[in-house]
Amino acid sequence: MELHPLASRFASVADAYEHGRPDYAPAVVGAMAAELELAPGAPVLDLAAGTGKLSRQLLASGLEVTAVEPQAPMRDRLAAVVGSERVREGVAEDIPLPDSSVDAVTVADGFHWFDRTAAMIEIRRVLRAGGGLAVLTTVPDWSGASWGHELGTLIQSVRPEHHPYFDGPPWQEAVRTAGGWTAPREIRVTTSQPTDPDRMVAYAASMSFVAALPDDEREEWLQRVAELVGAGQAPAELPVHVVIGLTTIV
Repeated sequence: MELHPLASRFASVADAYEHGRPDYAPAVVGAMAAELELAPGAPVLDLAAGTGKLSRQLLASGLEVTAVEPQAPMRDRLAAVVGSERVREGVAEDIPLPDSSVDAVTVADGFHWFDRTAAMIEIRRVLRAGGGLAVLTTVPDWSGASWGHELGTLIQSVRPEHHPYFDGPPWQEAVRTAGGWTAPREIRVTTSQPTDPDRMVAYAASMSFVAALPDDEREEWLQRVAELVGAGQAPAELPVHVVIGLTTIV
């Protein structure tokens, strides 16, 4: 299955993604595991796992992780942090796992890229009876930085007219349409991440629509970002809000 054209751009920015995207704190996985009543060692599928930002924390928390990622450059970095034996090539619409093989499926900052109807069918197929789905959305909070508002404005200036995260239906709609799931709910966990200019530039570079810009335009835009955050002020750490969407098979 072909990826969304913007999603396919992540392959070109795997290093920036790994360096710039926030890590998931133990509290995030702890809250998710408690909500889904996951026992230590429970089998969990991390879909669209990217470079393993969530996969590694799932593993560190004592869960048995299988990570599925369609793009080779991302998978290479994923395998380096969780072990190649845990990594599979695949997509949400055709999951390379047997029926009823996991207790939970996690999707971190990726659900909006899926063909939701097909993905919900596949997610249900691989889940055991009573299994759960966790859809995570990471929201960095730059309000404490002098450059926060202006960086947001710069990002808005290159955002495409239609982007499935900003302009598509919420994940809850896919759950309700699929039927056979508990009412979707959300919890929020706020942690903090170290802040430095290089990491902020990498974060900006890791965005799909930035990666899709023509080379010269992208380089010029990233230089503006670097100058902005380099000249500004920010605390050593800034908050990161992680919204965890939850539902289980009825």
